[in-house]
Parts: sequence; structure tokens; C-alpha cells
Amino acid sequence: MTNKKTSLGGILLEALAVLCMVLILIPVVWMVSMSLKTEGQQITNTWQYFTPPYTLQNYSTIFQTSKVLIWMWNSLFVALVVTGLVIVISTMAAFALAKIPFRFSKFMYFFFLMGLMVPTEATIVPLFVTANRLGLIDTYQGLILPALAGSMNIVIMRSFFRGIPNDLIESATIDGANEMYIFLHIILPLGRTVIVTIAIFTFIGNWNSYLWPYLAAMSEDLFTLPLGIPTFIGQYTQDKVLPMTINTIASVPIIIFFIVFEKQIVKGITLSGIKG
Repeated sequence: MTNKKTSLGGILLEALAVLCMVLILIPVVWMVSMSLKTEGQQITNTWQYFTPPYTLQNYSTIFQTSKVLIWMWNSLFVALVVTGLVIVISTMAAFALAKIPFRFSKFMYFFFLMGLMVPTEATIVPLFVTANRLGLIDTYQGLILPALAGSMNIVIMRSFFRGIPNDLIESATIDGANEMYIFLHIILPLGRTVIVTIAIFTFIGNWNSYLWPYLAAMSEDLFTLPLGIPTFIGQYTQDKVLPMTINTIASVPIIIFFIVFEKQIVKGITLSGIKG
């Protein structure tokens, strides 16, 4: 009886998973199908959204009339630089808070926790004023530097590093290792999983970032994808073909990213619940 119930429950869960997958894929398939339609084509029923004729001319038009490749490069460059700097800064700060005793360390950790309670939108105005006075508006530095300030990464890494046995560090110290050696040869290798997870989510977050680039990037050549696409789509209020084409192009890199790092992303969802 138990096996039958388990089997029935498993079937229901699989059916629910398939249903969710279909609901998620339908808009994606519709977007790709629309990108292959002829501009100005008449659509009289829903089924015609998914049926031929198809054309690749829209993709050529997008590359010729928009700066999608520049926007894609800007998104990639900013996301990679921010991810690299965040990993360096966060790992060092988390190691110091977790394994190096110093005065006011608990207060500093509490300070980082308090930072989690402040919504990003509440800091936008003072952040913009500060960046403007420093001459960072409409520069790559203005897109990158504000993205480095974040408490969540440090809190998660600190919780993970605290789980590393102190015996390993004490043994290395007895053998003459200093803090930098311990950090590079013990902490980083053992914390590789959480570091990769933070890197993935930092990259995705900055790739999709819209609010701050919207304020900090004034020239079109500095737009990132989330900022450039709405600007381009705004030129086409009726026809959906070219807007869906540029959305399809913009979706390809992040879809590839998800496929390549699927396992790490799933692990990251688990690690985000670590408690110190």
C-alpha cells in the first residue's frame, strides 16, 4: 500500500514538473517563433504564431540597425569584472571575520548583517550623488564600483569558512605558515564550492542588472543588454517581430551559461541557506 502511495505521489510530482516545464517553455518557444516571422505578417489565430513561413532576415536586421553586440560586450565585461573583484574582496573579508580574531570583529559582522536589511532602492539617490561628484557617471568604473558593495556574499562565505576546522589552521601556523599562505592554500581550496556558487550568482545578478545601469549609463555605447533592449523595443510599438528577435539574441548567452553551470546553480540554492 505504501509503495502504491509513493508511486502515485511520484507520478503526481513528475506530472506537476512537466506542467511547470511546459508553462515555462511556451513563452520561450513563442519568442523564438516570432523572431523567425516576416515583419508585418498578418496573424489571424494563435496557431499561426508557431507555423511557417520562417526567415532569418530579422537577425541580420538586428545586427545592422542596433548595437546589440556592443551592449552584450558591456554586459559581459561588467559582469566578469564585478564577479572577479567581488570574489577577491568577499573571500578576504570573510576569512578575516571567520578565522582571524581581532577587536570589534563581531561588531563588523553585525554591521554586514544590518546591510542586508537596507533595500537597494533606498541607497540609489545617495549613490548617484556620490558617483556624480566623483565623475563616475557614464563610465565603466561607475557601472562596476557600486556593484562591489554587498553584504550577502560576505555573510555566506563567513558562515562557510567558520565550518572549516581550526585544527588545520593551527597545524599550518605551527609549521610557520602566515595568514596569506593559510588563505591561499587552505581556505580557498576548501571553500571552492561556495566561491564558485557566489561567482555564478554574482555574474547572473550583474548580467541582469537594470536599475543602476539605467542611472549610470548615459551614452548608448555604454548601455548593457537590460538597458539597451528596452530602448530598441521602444521604437517598435506595434510590430513584435524585431523586439522578439533581439530578445532571443540576448537570451542565448545566459541560457548557455545556465546549461554549463546547472549543477553549481542547484548547489548554490542549497548553500544560500547556510547559517553560521
